[in-house]
Formats: sequence, structure tokens, C-alpha cells
Amino acid sequence: SLFWLKPRCSRRTLTPPLALGASSFAMPTYKLCYFDIRGLAEMSRWMFKVAKVDFEDCRLSFAFGTPGDFSTIIRPEFDAAKASGELATSLGKVPYLEVDGTKIGQSKAIERFIARELGFMGSNSVEAAQIDQLCETIIDFKAAYNKAKGASDAAEKEAAVNKYFAEDLAASLALAEKSIPAGPGPFLVGSKVSYADLVFYMFLASPGGFHDNAEGAKAAFQGCPKIKAAMEAVDKVPELQEWIATRKETMF
Repeated sequence: SLFWLKPRCSRRTLTPPLALGASSFAMPTYKLCYFDIRGLAEMSRWMFKVAKVDFEDCRLSFAFGTPGDFSTIIRPEFDAAKASGELATSLGKVPYLEVDGTKIGQSKAIERFIARELGFMGSNSVEAAQIDQLCETIIDFKAAYNKAKGASDAAEKEAAVNKYFAEDLAASLALAEKSIPAGPGPFLVGSKVSYADLVFYMFLASPGGFHDNAEGAKAAFQGCPKIKAAMEAVDKVPELQEWIATRKETMF
């Protein structure tokens, strides 16, 4: 199948247990802990789902006392976990990923770990670096959008955001298009869906993705054939689309 991912793992063999005998096979156990929102954990959830790897999706309650006022956030389970020292490894924050009892903090470190473990970092070290490069590119593009939205004057903000969607995003994606390595397609790097494909998809094309102007984001990559082909291919990954269609609706 085009979208089948065979998990790669440098520490453990993933040969089915019947081939080795049950006593010599041990799949790692994963627990991903975050608030009950998409936020900083959704990319990690995506990779588990696309790779068909079981994980515990631990969700801490999250609500506003006054809607939209972050000073009134209500998060009793998080507060208790922080007070108890449970979040020490992750610097008193979430998400954290627990692998066979060992905790890992920082959302991007978690994403890169999962990507390596589950086969989303290409077929060799050069492809891994190319995938990493493309993901870093999206971090830069996100910063540009946040800068546009960050203007204090309302008219200035509106003008900056309009310019971002009308000009800046398309120009940035045209540069990214040129940086994509030659390959068989339709994916950005190599012959199967990678971390980079998923990061671009969440940024540009996913329901409930990064941009609040989803149509403006989709319009911006129409002149980039490699990016467009990759987004269309990710749109057909059944495990991802099933997750998006059935996941719990959250505020962000």
C-alpha cells in the first residue's frame, strides 16, 4: 500500500512476535500526556495514528472561567501533577511522552523522537536531514504569520494579515518548493509519507490546522506543484483522515 509505514527503531526489533517467539519480542509502551485540545500534541497523535501504533492518549481537562481569557484557565489535573513533581522532566509543562516509563519533554523533541521511531524520517540520514529542514522552514513561516497578527493597531494588523495571505505566504511557499529535493513524488521527501508531509499538511491544508483563514492558506500553494501533490497525497492517507473525522472537537 502507498501509505503503509513500517516502523523503524534503532533500539528494538519490530519483527512480529510469532517469528521470534513471544519471549523475545517487546513493543514499547507509549503514553502521551497533554491538555484535552489539539495544540502541541496533535502532530504526535497524528504520527501514532498513521503508523497504527497504540498509545495512551492522556488528556488533562482544560477550560476557561471567562471564555478567551487565558488568565482564567481552569486545569485542576495539570495543577495537581505540577505540584506533585510529576512534570519535573518536562519543566512543569505539557506535553510529555512516556516511553516504557521514561519521560521526554518538549513538543518538538517528542515529535522528532516519534518520527524516528515510527519511520517518518526517510530511508537514510540525508533524507532525515531534508525532512528536518522542511519542518524548520514551517517554523519560520509560522513566525511570519504570528508577527502579522501581532500588530497592536487594528488597521495595521488587518493590513498585515491581508498581505500575508495575498502575497507573503505564496512567495514563501514558492521558495520552499524550490528547496524540495528531487524524488519520485508525490511526497516531499522519498517515496512514503514523512514527518515533513504531515507538518506541511497541518500548516496548510488540514481541517482545524494552523491558519484561521483555511481557504487563504490553500490558495497560497496552488502554484507549487510539489507541495500541492504532497498535500493531495496526505489528504488520502486513510488512517489520518479517519482520525481527523472522528477526533473530539476542541477549541484549538
